[in-house]
Amino acid sequence: MQPNNTQPPIVLYDGVCGLCNGVVQFIIRRDRRKTFRFAPLQSDAGQALLERFGMPKDSLDSFVLIEDNRVYTKSTAALRLCKRMPGLWTALYVGIAVPRPVRDAVYDWIARNRYRWFGKKDACMLPSREWRDRFLE
Repeated sequence: MQPNNTQPPIVLYDGVCGLCNGVVQFIIRRDRRKTFRFAPLQSDAGQALLERFGMPKDSLDSFVLIEDNRVYTKSTAALRLCKRMPGLWTALYVGIAVPRPVRDAVYDWIARNRYRWFGKKDACMLPSREWRDRFLE
């Protein structure tokens, strides 16, 4: 898979994180146009994309959005995703006006506590049959 401007945005997420899995399910339920594709950071596809874009393959604490052949992480990735969501979710993109160090500090605080607050799975979620085409292999 060669990233280019015609490919859909790809969300890489921590596949064993309860919060991250919940966010992916939230996106899929609202993304009726099937704009986004998904891959756990731990998966072969996720690891290959991290490598292709020069990202550390062992860092699983960041939400990653690959969009238009560019990589966005942490709060910027989350806000750019909101910008593409249908309905009022796009309004959250105004948060981009907050300086990135401040946004990422909040993001990092949530990331440090996500397993404690939302749980940790033993393995990555297996997508349902209806969602399978949204996940990279």
